[in-house]
Order: sequence, then structure tokens, then C-alpha cells
Amino acid sequence: MTTSYDCTAAEERAAGLEHAQRAIRENKCVVFPTDTVYGIAADAFSPLAVTLLLASKGRSRKMPPPVLIPRLNALDGLATDVPAEARRLAEAFWPGGLTLILHAQPSLDWDLGETKGTVALRIPADEIAQDLLTLTGPLAVSSANRTGHAAAQTAADAEAQLAESVEVYLEGGPRPAGGAEALASTIVDATSLPLRVVRQGAISLERLRGVVPGVLDVDGNAHDAAEAVEPAVEPDAAPGDAAPEPGSA
Repeated sequence: MTTSYDCTAAEERAAGLEHAQRAIRENKCVVFPTDTVYGIAADAFSPLAVTLLLASKGRSRKMPPPVLIPRLNALDGLATDVPAEARRLAEAFWPGGLTLILHAQPSLDWDLGETKGTVALRIPADEIAQDLLTLTGPLAVSSANRTGHAAAQTAADAEAQLAESVEVYLEGGPRPAGGAEALASTIVDATSLPLRVVRQGAISLERLRGVVPGVLDVDGNAHDAAEAVEPAVEPDAAPGDAAPEPGSA
């Protein structure tokens, strides 16, 4: 049976986290707030749980979920051949809205879908999310919405879309907090050099390049190349391309 907890109240928060931990252990899905949008989560090491997560969203194995981790030192336990540049980005922007695609540790017994030997990792900058991750360990997490619909900014929004496919809803108020624009995390491919942005989101390209100047943009352009190209639109014109649906929280 689906249960929702108001995590703005201390007693309900404790009860909700305990129930969510139990649900994860039982291969069920939970919804909780992150620093970007609300996420739907499952045990990253349970193929059954990951399958249920993907089914809840209406998503195929061709779109595997990222994995949220509680601490930076979990990076080397889940990924291998981590470039120094990727490590610098992690140290600069974790916890925060940056997802890094890395080579997965080949010894890990998990099945996130058709990952081609990679894993996408992030540490969220949200107290409720970090409390849950501390209890459960790494979680497979995607934005809490049906594929093709807007990402949920409250647990109630998520429940309207995901209903009883989720065991526990942890309501922490609107995300992002303070009425900020809802942006999914920025995704950077760190499986080869130079690093390349594959989805622009909460962390701007300029901030990434402030740490690693050689990061390529979504079109594969380096910083110097971007400056050399004549702008295709007037400076005040709005971009015409729609952003892709957020695939991770």
C-alpha cells in the first residue's frame, strides 16, 4: 500500500525514512526530494527493483537510470578509470547538480539496463536525499514522472503520475527550494577525454570550465572553437531548440 510522509515534520520524517529504507530492502520503489527535482528510487543492486522503476516511468532498458551515492569516497567503489578531470569536477560540484558518466567497476553485480559498461553517478545536495542514501547506500534514481511528462516538483506531483507503483512518498516541499527554476542535473561524459557535456542542466558550462577548461559543450566544441564561430542568432534572440526530457533527478 502506498504511504506518504510529510518530511517537514521531524517525527514523520523519521518514520518516512525508516519505511523508505524497508521498502528499498524489499525491492520496492520510493519517491523523495533532491536538490533538482523529485526522484523515484530503487536498490541499484536489485535487477527486479530497477525493472520496477523503469516500468513505473514507462521507460525501456535502453534508458538506464543514474545512481545517487551518499559520499565522494563511493566514487571509486562504483567506477573505474576515473579521469583526474572528472575527479576535479566531482570535488567541486558534489554534492550538487552534476552527473558524471564513468566506466562501471566490472566486478559489480548489478543490472541497470543497457549501460554499455558505464554508470552515471551523482551526490545530491539535499538533506532528505542524503539521509536516505546514508541508510540505503547507492540508489538507482530517475526523475519522478512518467516518461514524456514534466518532472515532479513535489511528492504530490509525483504521486499523481506514478500512483501505487511507488511504496513510499517522502514529501519535503517544492524542489528546487525557494521557487528556483526546475532544472535536472548537468550530465558530463567522463568515459573518455576530453570530457563532454551531454545534457545541460543545473551546472552551467561556464562553471564547469572554471574547473576544467577543456570540457566540450553538447555539440563537441571546445572553448576556443566556440569563440571562433560567428553567432547564428542575434545576441538577444531566444534559443529555438527544446531541451530534452530530464532523465535523472
